[in-house]
Amino acid sequence: MNTQQQSLSRYGWLSIMAAIATIALKSYAYLLTDSVGLLSDALESIINLMAAVIMLIVLSISARPPDDKHAYGHEKIEYFSSGAEGILILLAAISIGVTAWERLWTPQPLQQLDIGIAISIFASLINLVVAKILISVGKRRQSITLESDGKHLMTDVWTTVGILIGIASITAANYFEPSLAVARKLGMSGWEILDPIIAILVAINIVWAGLQLIRRTISGLIDTALTDEEQAAIIQILDQFSDSDDIAYHALRTRYAGSRRFMSVHILVPGNWTVQQGHDLVETIEQQIMILFNNIDIDTHLEPIEDLVSWRH
Repeated sequence: MNTQQQSLSRYGWLSIMAAIATIALKSYAYLLTDSVGLLSDALESIINLMAAVIMLIVLSISARPPDDKHAYGHEKIEYFSSGAEGILILLAAISIGVTAWERLWTPQPLQQLDIGIAISIFASLINLVVAKILISVGKRRQSITLESDGKHLMTDVWTTVGILIGIASITAANYFEPSLAVARKLGMSGWEILDPIIAILVAINIVWAGLQLIRRTISGLIDTALTDEEQAAIIQILDQFSDSDDIAYHALRTRYAGSRRFMSVHILVPGNWTVQQGHDLVETIEQQIMILFNNIDIDTHLEPIEDLVSWRH
């Protein structure tokens, strides 16, 4: 494993340690308050831990160099991480939804909300810092695994914020003893009905996050082309060398595989060029593209521009 990939694995360990810390803190907050909203938050942190472990394993595998059986490298396994994480998120959402629904009909009074809220805020700050680091490094190193895990943690932060706002509202409202007809029928004192309702809303939000990760995984597995901006940058370079009748290009194809990019293109040159002339042109084009993308495999194919067969691709 090279130095760069070893540094990426360090971020996997960072995510694992953050997940363990937040599980402990949020579980303690739930035990203090008996809030199903905080329980849902703690359950999502368990998912974060499972996702972090998968991420670490995937990063170690994707770091392996190409070999005889995997000539294009192992980076595509990164989509396994994001897909597994999406499925785990959906399972967590179902668990949260079931627990919240049961609490909606069998209400329990909330206790020690001030301490529970303080603990959850501290746990959320841990996730916020780690999420910012993972997203930043993931974009800079072009790692979908790190970026997905960071965005998942950021979703967890906003989930916690929503839960804490709801619980804080319950705490404040209890001072005024509000009366909600539905809540009183359920045996709750007014605004306490917000607790399971918020947990259900959290579950819905988590479902959306999980579906987004699964969608992105499928997109990567079916070899989606590079973004419009990236393709435009490549075309701009190719156009610089095809502004005459002697040189042209076609059959440009691009795709992602984890953090690596792949492209192929046919370069059409005069048939009376020497091999050296064609080779020098292709090398110049590839070098300019590699300046833009530090992790791209380029496959170019030279063809005689006068031959009609060359234009059939």
